[in-house]
Amino acid sequence: MTTQITIRSDRDTDYTFQYKGEDVTLKAGGILSIADGLDEVVLPTCAMKIVKNLIVIKSDVK
Repeated sequence: MTTQITIRSDRDTDYTFQYKGEDVTLKAGGILSIADGLDEVVLPTCAMKIVKNLIVIKSDVK
């Protein structure tokens, strides 16, 4: 199943994750959409909120 996912950053700093094995940087306060869902996405540990197809990236977990 492929579903578009939107990732939004509520952070004060950039957030780096992997998409299809490559590092992608989501700028602080930025938004991006991934058309083919989360199958190829690896999100490092952080506080996040998930609402349907929106993932809101919060602060790092310590």
